Amino acid sequence: MKNIKYIYICVAMIFLATSCNDDILDIDVTDAFGEDLIYSDPDQVEKMLYSVYNSTESWGVNKFNWWGRRFNIEAASFEGKFNFKDLDQFRLRAGWNPSNVGVFGDKWRNYYLYIREVNEFMDRIDASEAMAKDPAKVNVIKAEMLFLRANCYAKLINYFGGVPLFDSAHELDDDFAIVRNTYEECVDFIVKDLDAAIPLLPVSRPADEFGRATRLAAMAVKSRVLLYAASPLHDGSAEPMGPMYDYTKTTKWQDASDAAKAIIDLVGERDLIAVADATEYQNLFLSPNDDILFARPFGAAYYDFGTDVNSLWDQTMSPSGYGGWALSSPSLNFALEFNMADGSDTETGSYNAAAPNDNREMRYYADLNYNGATYRDREVEYFLSEDVNVHPHGLDSPEGLGNALHSSKTGYNIRKFLDESLTTLTTVSAGRPRILYRLAEIYLNYAEAQFNLPASNEVEARKYLNKVSTRALQPAITATGADLLEAIKRERRVELCFEGHNFFDERRWRNQAHVGGYDVKGLSWTKDAAGVVSPTEVTVVTRPWFEALYYLPIPQSEVNKAPTLVQNYGYDL
Repeated sequence: MKNIKYIYICVAMIFLATSCNDDILDIDVTDAFGEDLIYSDPDQVEKMLYSVYNSTESWGVNKFNWWGRRFNIEAASFEGKFNFKDLDQFRLRAGWNPSNVGVFGDKWRNYYLYIREVNEFMDRIDASEAMAKDPAKVNVIKAEMLFLRANCYAKLINYFGGVPLFDSAHELDDDFAIVRNTYEECVDFIVKDLDAAIPLLPVSRPADEFGRATRLAAMAVKSRVLLYAASPLHDGSAEPMGPMYDYTKTTKWQDASDAAKAIIDLVGERDLIAVADATEYQNLFLSPNDDILFARPFGAAYYDFGTDVNSLWDQTMSPSGYGGWALSSPSLNFALEFNMADGSDTETGSYNAAAPNDNREMRYYADLNYNGATYRDREVEYFLSEDVNVHPHGLDSPEGLGNALHSSKTGYNIRKFLDESLTTLTTVSAGRPRILYRLAEIYLNYAEAQFNLPASNEVEARKYLNKVSTRALQPAITATGADLLEAIKRERRVELCFEGHNFFDERRWRNQAHVGGYDVKGLSWTKDAAGVVSPTEVTVVTRPWFEALYYLPIPQSEVNKAPTLVQNYGYDL
């Protein structure tokens, strides 16, 4: 392809083979002719695929970092913060620079390592003996590789804007001069890969293949990519703007709408799985179900850290008094996004700051641990006692059980994704999905796209917004105009919380007030001598605003190797 620029990824195969024992594939050929033998056997080709599935990530934001394996991007979003010692793991307070982005480090390198694996596969597979032996099986594997490459590029453009594209593995005589493709070229490339993969992938898979791509999974990636591309961040109206960031297609909202609607049509416009209460809602995130379009199961077959139970959130997110590490603490700012049970918001409804946990919507109780929540057979206790001779400090307070440094600084912990049926925090929950794409997101994608069409279709937008909101036992939303758009955004924040969306959503909406320049708020709880527990709103940390907060910088190490790489806006030294 003439418009594809090649990138040199050194140490690709060495890095993937040695970075962690769980990444090493059990491929049954080890001699000098191993690669040829692999490509002669469809079963061995399939094993090659499994390591590339690790590119989708899972419970951790950076699997090659000890800390980053145990919490995700929710701690860098409006949803919350990194809790332990208030460490600035994401450098949101110190600021990013081309040499240091905290736990985000290696995003560029790691995605390109996986892309190189895909490209080496694509270079050889069509002419391989394996393809000749079993074209039906190998063509599905090829489609899975295209899906995974598209997903890697989708992640890259979310973090960096336009990036170098390549569709073939690097050779020694290739041109090492690297330039970035435009954001629009990248979107086109991703969509092309997905369009090639979609008809080859199965619509569904048997239970023992949960975690592998289906047609719906590839369509879901396409839906998200086109929705993001259509968003205000890419309209060229303000910095960062220019070819590395802009998406200029006049059909952008229709394209985003069509991509979501294709999934809706394929599933028959059905309702989401109904729930009767918070517990049933919680259970939707603990095992495979029909609403999940793509997820990574906890287990050794497809997920690289599937034998490290300490990367599961039961240990890493439970409150400190239970022995949990409570690494990501939801903020009060974010908790206020959850409505009241009657559908009113916390600004204009019946919200009582003195009793913030009363009469909230169902998802508040399903997704958050808060002072007084019943979790694992006792109440969560964040409070400090005014008189320990009368009442002891709360078990989850800074003076409670466990490591006090893990006690929540915000008065909240994450409950979503935690399996309370397990006997201990380190009991393995085999096959538990880390959900990456699901049907509720598609309905919200469609609602947002329908609203933003040149001839805004508010009726259709409300219909699919309410499919999500009313499933959560909220009354039907009747808002119009700007209020409807805000309702769609709020629903995304709440319904998709802690699933890796908010960090990108607030940026693509150019919602600066939720990106930086604000105080991260929490609740400090006190128990008086009479036994009355009351909250006080506190500022936990302040996140400053930096002009460069919309994208990560291109790593300085890559710019040093290829000075032709244009640095992102705001990072020029």
